[in-house]
Amino acid sequence: MRPPRQIRRTGGVVLLALLLTLALMAVALMGAVEVWSVERQRETEAELLYVGDQYRLAIEHYYYATPGAGKTLPASIDDLVEDQRFPVPVRHLRRAYVDPVTGEPFELLRAGEQISGVVSSSTKSTIKRSGFSRADSVFEGFETYNQWRFLFSPPVPGKAGRKLPSPSSRQPAVIGGKS
Repeated sequence: MRPPRQIRRTGGVVLLALLLTLALMAVALMGAVEVWSVERQRETEAELLYVGDQYRLAIEHYYYATPGAGKTLPASIDDLVEDQRFPVPVRHLRRAYVDPVTGEPFELLRAGEQISGVVSSSTKSTIKRSGFSRADSVFEGFETYNQWRFLFSPPVPGKAGRKLPSPSSRQPAVIGGKS
């Protein structure tokens, strides 16, 4: 009778060790999922910064490509994708990008009937709060994605000491603000 009892005790210890191992693996997996989630959000933020800059640059290009002295901003995203003001349509933007954070179209920032920029509708907290590029430096300290406003602000004509930049020498102008 002694051998069967010994087997049962050993089987219980093995079962307890297996349960402990599974619990430790579950905790490690939860940590890995958290790290993956943060990394995914960082990638989404980088994509938002890239796409927002593409919109800002496209609006700026549209503005400076306007023939004549009366420069205008686009009235729609379609104007950026295919500008019909020229004999051969000009593409200022490859395609109408969606907001990487929400998966929905960007909210448009307007100056009257014209588009001056785009912004995400997400109120989710950002990870990145500093270390932005010069064009995005206004985003320093902002806590939510809907505070990252990708704007092109046309130069003010006639302002003392300021002249209209040439298309090859200008730097993107950015204005950001808290919602």
